[in-house]
Amino acid sequence: MNRILDLIEKEQQKSDANSFKVGDSIRVHTRVVEGDKERIQIFAGIVIGRKGRGLNETFTVRRISYGEGVERVFPLNSPRIAKIEIETEGSARRAKLNYLRRRKGQEATTVRE
Repeated sequence: MNRILDLIEKEQQKSDANSFKVGDSIRVHTRVVEGDKERIQIFAGIVIGRKGRGLNETFTVRRISYGEGVERVFPLNSPRIAKIEIETEGSARRAKLNYLRRRKGQEATTVRE
């Protein structure tokens, strides 16, 4: 049974999924369906965490919008994600960057580079 599940998961996994890591500034291009039209919406920010493995892997992106912190969790292998661009590579010394939530202003958007 596990072999069958592994084969199904391999078909649905994206190949370019591991190209970014925690601390990187990325732009996530998501497909948004409005009525009968489909468009691409971009969410740019810092990856503050990755969670899960295989098909169930998710990542959290945080950005500051009009002085308010906005976080969004994306499934890594979702068909709604058109592509992921890396703007800058950050050097994080830990797996989760929850400390960025307490920072204000420019400090909240920078990780050691």
